[in-house]
Amino acid sequence: MTRPTEAAVLTVSAAGAVDAEVDAVVVGVHRDGEQLSLGPGAVAVDAALGGRLLEVLARLGANGVAGEVVKVATLGATTAPVVAAVGLGPVEPKPGSPEPHENFRRAAGAAIRALVGTERVGLALVDSDPTLTRAVLEGAALAAYDFVQYKSELPPTYRPPVREIVYLADATGRGEIELQGEVDRVKAVTDAVRLARNWINTPPNDLRPPTFAAQAASAAAEAGLEVEVLDTDALQEGGYGGILAVGLGSAAGPQLVRIAYEPPTSGGEYKHVALIGKGITFDTGGISIKPAQNMQDMKSDMSGAACVIAAMTAIAALRPAVRVTAYVPMAENMPSGSAYRPGDVVTMYGGTKVEVLNTDAEGRMILADAIARAAEDSPDYLVETSTLTGGQIVSLGERISGVMGSTELLERVKDAGGRTGEPMWPMPLPDEVRSGMDSAIADVTQINAGFDRAGHMLQGGSFLSRFVPDGVEWAHIDIAGPSYNTKTPHGYTPKGATGVPLRTLIAIVDDIAAKG
Repeated sequence: MTRPTEAAVLTVSAAGAVDAEVDAVVVGVHRDGEQLSLGPGAVAVDAALGGRLLEVLARLGANGVAGEVVKVATLGATTAPVVAAVGLGPVEPKPGSPEPHENFRRAAGAAIRALVGTERVGLALVDSDPTLTRAVLEGAALAAYDFVQYKSELPPTYRPPVREIVYLADATGRGEIELQGEVDRVKAVTDAVRLARNWINTPPNDLRPPTFAAQAASAAAEAGLEVEVLDTDALQEGGYGGILAVGLGSAAGPQLVRIAYEPPTSGGEYKHVALIGKGITFDTGGISIKPAQNMQDMKSDMSGAACVIAAMTAIAALRPAVRVTAYVPMAENMPSGSAYRPGDVVTMYGGTKVEVLNTDAEGRMILADAIARAAEDSPDYLVETSTLTGGQIVSLGERISGVMGSTELLERVKDAGGRTGEPMWPMPLPDEVRSGMDSAIADVTQINAGFDRAGHMLQGGSFLSRFVPDGVEWAHIDIAGPSYNTKTPHGYTPKGATGVPLRTLIAIVDDIAAKG
């Protein structure tokens, strides 16, 4: 039995933190040396409490570190019975600290997670800085999430996420109409993140390639987007050798979904962005089978696909002045009598012949076909994202994605990731890595020909680079670690699917729409 959950409702209120009709109010607290200080939006609450808010928080053990949440009963001093003070860290951030927008985004998320079981929460974290509004709303909305669809009964101790998040506009100096525009944008983006997270968290027996393709097509059509689905027969007719090689080891055949967005106004020259996402709905490793430990997390190997498809639904709602087309290959990598083998030579879409040395390097096989297909539509920019290599985690950890490709686009992607709180770091594609994948019998091997794992993340990028046409700005984003949180929740990030790098993809599209 599944148990559906709904997104939190986002609203704006002209009320202030003292008189808002909410069940709890969130304010911020800084740490200045040895002293606590009030964050923006907390002054009115402090006055209502007789100027004793900091004293009470200190007695309760608050120290103002980023993400700490301390709850205080107002005993009738404010309409809300509870004030939740969330730590914002030092007023002047230290080197290595998140930039202010991400700090507030995480703080709002931490507060909303601490208030599970609360029906209606008011946010009074900022005052006159309009640039922080979106970050606070995003963090709060992203944190109001859990995935309990497969629980037959919820335990007595279960407390659902916050149901309504109210942005309190009283001290911001911004009108409700202006703020409603921010709310609408945040809702489009966070609804898309929620859709991606739900797909990624779904058990792999309920999201095999044909089912995933059908659900993707349905979501895209509902958003008013053009959709084309190539099933296994169509892939065979079209010569998609990479997708077929990986997917024919499964009884659930591979698919390729193409989703297209056109700007709302006709005429003019619009840039064209291709988005590509890896859709391995479950990865056993194939004949080169993975160890059993943690294999269950390989349901998340379609995180790139989920984020690309869901991003398209947000793009349809936001209507940027740029053409965007998504190409999403989907397959299940299984060992069977029909699975591809080490030693096979696969003829890819477009004719490149690839010598297979490891069937667990399957993502690059399906992505190469998708990149070659995308190239036929002459994009100006090509951005691909995938849980491609364990080398990304070794190199950059579990929260920073690796990005490779064209120098100029890499910097734009890195900047977009920094602004959205999805950090990325540019990585090189050295000639020696590329030449290490020369095959003695085919055009290229899909891993180092000598099985050298040095620079493993770079090998994946180097392989994909061979399928990108000259003159196309491109970026490959490896999200192996950041896409799926196997540890405890933090900030606005739940355990399980995170939705990285969906917000970066939207930011890149917006940037290209604005600057070309």
